[in-house]
Amino acid sequence: MTAIPAEAALPDANPIATRPEPGGLPPARLWERAGLAALLLGTAAAYLWHITVNGMGNGFYAAAAWSGARDWKAVLFGSLDPGNFITVDKPPVSQWVMGVSGQLFGFGSASMLVPQALMAVAAVALMYAMVAGATTSRAAGLLAGAALAATPVVALMFRFNNPDAVMVLLMTTGAYCTLRSARQASARWLMLAGVALGFAFLAKMLEGLMVLPALALTYLIVAPTSVRNRLLHLSAAAAALVVSSGWYVLLTVLWPATARPYLAGSTDNTFMDLVLGYNGFARFLGQNHHGGNRFALPPGYEMPTSAGHTGGGFGGFSGPGPARLFTGEIGFEISWLLPAALLAFALVLVSRRGMPRTDPVRAAALAFGLWLVVDGVAFTVMRGGMHAYYTLAIGPAVAGMFAIGVAEVWRRRSEAFGRVGAAALVLTSGLWAFVLLNRNPGWLPPLRWTLVAISLAVALGLVAAAFPAGARRVRARAVSVLVAVGVLAGIGGSTAYAAATLPQAHTGGSPTVGPARPTTADPSSDMRREVTAFLDGEVEPQLATLLRDTSTPWSAAVDRSSVAASLELATHTSVVAIGGFTSDDPVPTLDEFQTMVRTHQVTYYLAQEVRLPDSWRVRDQPAGAGRSDAPDNGWWRPAGHKDIAEWVSAHYSAVHIGNVAVYDLTAPACDSTQPSPPAACAK
Repeated sequence: MTAIPAEAALPDANPIATRPEPGGLPPARLWERAGLAALLLGTAAAYLWHITVNGMGNGFYAAAAWSGARDWKAVLFGSLDPGNFITVDKPPVSQWVMGVSGQLFGFGSASMLVPQALMAVAAVALMYAMVAGATTSRAAGLLAGAALAATPVVALMFRFNNPDAVMVLLMTTGAYCTLRSARQASARWLMLAGVALGFAFLAKMLEGLMVLPALALTYLIVAPTSVRNRLLHLSAAAAALVVSSGWYVLLTVLWPATARPYLAGSTDNTFMDLVLGYNGFARFLGQNHHGGNRFALPPGYEMPTSAGHTGGGFGGFSGPGPARLFTGEIGFEISWLLPAALLAFALVLVSRRGMPRTDPVRAAALAFGLWLVVDGVAFTVMRGGMHAYYTLAIGPAVAGMFAIGVAEVWRRRSEAFGRVGAAALVLTSGLWAFVLLNRNPGWLPPLRWTLVAISLAVALGLVAAAFPAGARRVRARAVSVLVAVGVLAGIGGSTAYAAATLPQAHTGGSPTVGPARPTTADPSSDMRREVTAFLDGEVEPQLATLLRDTSTPWSAAVDRSSVAASLELATHTSVVAIGGFTSDDPVPTLDEFQTMVRTHQVTYYLAQEVRLPDSWRVRDQPAGAGRSDAPDNGWWRPAGHKDIAEWVSAHYSAVHIGNVAVYDLTAPACDSTQPSPPAACAK
């Protein structure tokens, strides 16, 4: 059915209408102003409420925030430690925000996490402005903002300290600026979009640019100017993107490497190696661990999974495949409105097919729909380890596309197309919410049945009203009520799961959404966490006291950044993270470490000792066979840079605190007064 102008389809009182000529949004009515205020204040209250329940969140980034609160160079480079030995393995925009907040208000959970929650309010406001501006419907804008705020992964990550929140805010800002520019063919607004995406790149590198193809193609298609001008404007925006991100890349090149921290994740201490390798194409292709996992179990051992199988990888990731976005933890975090958003994309394109090329509704649909498709496909085929929360990057696309689809079928609700389209959106969102809630059947069982019953009833009513006989019996006001009730039911599951996410404490590298999950005694899981996380965020009080009493620039050196971060947060001292996040980084070399010891820059070297259960040994594998790094009694010291570990153990004696071997590097090597001189001293 050919789309018809809004003036012929709807009375003047209809809250959702097409764009007036030429003045944009009509004046806001009282309920619309009240609705926007309630949306923004409600988002702020929900996201800020008891935000410190998350404590330090991800300790890896919390350590960088603490470092930034103490040292401006650490803020600039995103250093893991205030001594500026090594950075985190991401660009520093997120650390700028948290570090400056710590400088102003003192480091703590609130100063670190409150800015993240305020970013959620800004993102919701941008969603409202984009969708309201495109559809000339403030009601549609309110729906878009509410759908974003009620997305579980948004409720999770905008109260957390990973860099994803600031990246998504900047991506959303880029989309807003692009849609503004597309209405007027404004090069200035398009360049501002380039600046926003440039800083999104400095938040999380290539992931921040995944929205770029969708936005560029949207402008190229819909901007009301010649093809030549559109290409010139896009070139100017590309230049703005390069300048807004390239200055930092140039800074890392011009700043002497010896006077700045090592850029973690790179093999050669350059930013572009990090972008193109570890955190770029290598991650996408599953090749971002340069030399493999250095903490892999020694030969003769395999780690059982909770399902009884064996393996040795990290948890929290989902394998590639067409179903990735709809299953497992990813399904709970992002997919509630995803099927309906994809359907809405198709419906809007069909409905607006007769409109001019510059149609603002179709422009917004292209921006959100292509964003969703491009990023969604990338996540589906990505072979590297993918945390479920990465899908935050498509949260605005899902919310915006769903709202635009609802606005379009509402506009045409007096026609069969609008009523059948609305029924399809309501039924799709309601049925998928039922599927997701049914995967957690012990939580609020009546909710899923209530939502699916409402969705089915509304869909049947709308379909019946689409035919002439039914249309005569169903009044227009009844259709409006059915659509409104159906949409509320459609977002009910997502809203409930987001509300259940907010009060839960989330820490570590793989936070999850939803209500609290029952804990089960799983010794293999506990040991897996101990091995892969090394100290698992906990530090023996005696060890913490020992490190606090040091006076060297770095209190200790230890393999892996996550361990160093735990020690820094517990002791508020700088710790050398040998090898960076994966222990693959080539710093420090043995010579460099020996120089640090000789010049009294570090006091202790720490090595954890792990008791591997006999049940982990491969069947028919003789105890100790083929294992040079695990003694026959099953004790094992996971070490990334074994040359450093071997040199330390050969020349210094250890004192054990818990299961951590502590080497005092200030005691003269091979000092005969040591209670247990190393074996190398006898040679």
